[in-house]
Amino acid sequence: MMTAGSKTSNDTAHRATTQPRLARWAAGLAMAAACAGAIGTARAADTVTVGLGIPLTVDSGGVYAIGYELGFFKEENLDVKTLVFQGAGALLPQVATKAITIGLPLPEPVLSSYETGKSPLPVVYFYNAIPANEIELAVLADGPIKTIKDLKGKKIGVGALTWGTIPGTRALLRQEGLTPGKDVEIVPVGILGPGFQALKDGRIDALNYNSLWHTMLEFTGVKIRRLEYPPTFRNMNSNGFITHQDTLRDNPQLLARFGRAYTKSLIACDANPQRCVEAFWRLQPDSKPKTDNPAQALEQAITLTKLRMGKALRTPDGKTRVPGQFDLQTIQKFVVAMHQAGEFNTDKIPVDKIFSNQLVQQFSEFDIKAVQARALATQ
Repeated sequence: MMTAGSKTSNDTAHRATTQPRLARWAAGLAMAAACAGAIGTARAADTVTVGLGIPLTVDSGGVYAIGYELGFFKEENLDVKTLVFQGAGALLPQVATKAITIGLPLPEPVLSSYETGKSPLPVVYFYNAIPANEIELAVLADGPIKTIKDLKGKKIGVGALTWGTIPGTRALLRQEGLTPGKDVEIVPVGILGPGFQALKDGRIDALNYNSLWHTMLEFTGVKIRRLEYPPTFRNMNSNGFITHQDTLRDNPQLLARFGRAYTKSLIACDANPQRCVEAFWRLQPDSKPKTDNPAQALEQAITLTKLRMGKALRTPDGKTRVPGQFDLQTIQKFVVAMHQAGEFNTDKIPVDKIFSNQLVQQFSEFDIKAVQARALATQ
């Protein structure tokens, strides 16, 4: 079970869970290409370390896996590795000190660093990875809780108290007339299985996970109810890729290349979600479900992948998004709501300084149909 703890950023980095197979896969592809003469005398690939607040699952990890299998990262001369930290509170210092190149946190902790009296984190979001808010409050469907207001006197489970979801959840509760810590208790329950069990056992009354994790819970046969969020919170983007301000200023092309390779990978997964799933399972064999019904496991994994790609690439009404683009007006409305709920001590937060669309055009500078064809080609 993951619980909160007080650790220095160096200690957190030392204890971070790595994704070793991802690194080995990248190294293997690079070696194979070199043997085939594909790399030739080109300069060594740039290493990019991506820090994550939660472990990769099939829907998120498949994007990286297919990016490696189809050579999208290699074509941008990148060697991408991932590290998993225990929430945004542990992840952000790594980006702020340039210990890692890129992070993928929720926006609330970065926004809150710009409150009056604080020292702003020297980071900037450059790619909107999850344009729609995927954080939810889920309860058992046969229980009495039907609205957020009904959580009075209840417990909400989160993965760890360092999670970047918590400020937004506290503001949401206050907007609904509930005082966190008094009317509602937020407690750490770990991720996935332990959290699912805590809800089923009644040790908590609601789970504050992302929508795809809640879908995974439904796959186990548990019926849940997702509590409706008000529009300002529902429309706010979730995780985005961040980097140090110096990196965006001094090496924007590195970030543009990463964003372009990542966008190609999204397009490929959207075109062929089954290949995306199987690529992740090849990359991390231990992640493949051990089951007597492999067809059902594949179908569920494909469903999760389709949901993830839909959120990243399309609006709720099915319109195509501009990959990586931030909606600054929506973010500003969210800041005002957070201030009104008492979570931020000011609404004078420079949204346009924290979220950049500078590189957005470059993320889509490729032939989409060619990428789709590669994803659909015989493996």
